[in-house]
Amino acid sequence: MKAGITFALMSLVIAGLNDVVFKRYSLKDRSRGMYIFGIGVIWTLLQAGHTVMSDTPLQWSPATIGFGLAAGILLTLSNILLLESFTHIAVSFGSTIYRLNTIGVVLLSTSILGENLPLFKIVGILLGLAAVSLLYHRDTGHTHDRTFILFAGLAVIASLLRACYGVVSKAGLTQHADGGAMLLLIALCWIIGGAFYAKLREKRIRFTGKKMVYSLISGVLVFLIVNFLMLALKHEEASIVIPIANMSFIVALLVSTVLKMEKLTARKLFALGCAAVAIVLLAKA
Repeated sequence: MKAGITFALMSLVIAGLNDVVFKRYSLKDRSRGMYIFGIGVIWTLLQAGHTVMSDTPLQWSPATIGFGLAAGILLTLSNILLLESFTHIAVSFGSTIYRLNTIGVVLLSTSILGENLPLFKIVGILLGLAAVSLLYHRDTGHTHDRTFILFAGLAVIASLLRACYGVVSKAGLTQHADGGAMLLLIALCWIIGGAFYAKLREKRIRFTGKKMVYSLISGVLVFLIVNFLMLALKHEEASIVIPIANMSFIVALLVSTVLKMEKLTARKLFALGCAAVAIVLLAKA
């Protein structure tokens, strides 16, 4: 198997585990801003430690700083807007829209990065999108509500920003930006963004033991997720590895079923089948 595909699959597996951790965190009314802040702190420490251990000096070129800050701002805003959308729309609906950032990635990577769209890739992406759509449970209570439409729009913007993050990261690597330094800048953006969200939006900055534990677990997982995805982008096209990594719901669904957080229905099994075939086709592409 190609190295890029292997790294994308590793990012997928770990992201699925983190999805479950986030679900458990969201079961109670806890500060999401402090959660992002805590994750950013752990991620920054691990990223800095990884740099020291690898004994590879970071290259702070203009490309590294420019693309790193741009990617960091895009990813931080994306997560904050997604969290904000969850205040008025169902988490399942918002997550479905967010995962559809695959569409934006494909459009941007072909138009900006000049990546090709062979048949295997097209069919694989369509199957991946079908799998995501199958997991959506419609909430019939707010279909014509203006507030619902507004916050659903925030989820769409979050999805577009997430797509831009992936393409900007790949563009930075093609311009010889330092991937490790970019990730360090992105992690720092999470610290700043989480603190601002907690202070200005939630108006509560307080760390409890539970928040620290969740932040520690997710911080480690996010560190692994983004580093494996960055390695995948170094070896393969963005329009291949990002759609694969976006199918983390496969692992999240299986783990949630084992933990009895949700039931495995025929519809979900069909979605898993579509996702598995999509990954195989994207790997062939």
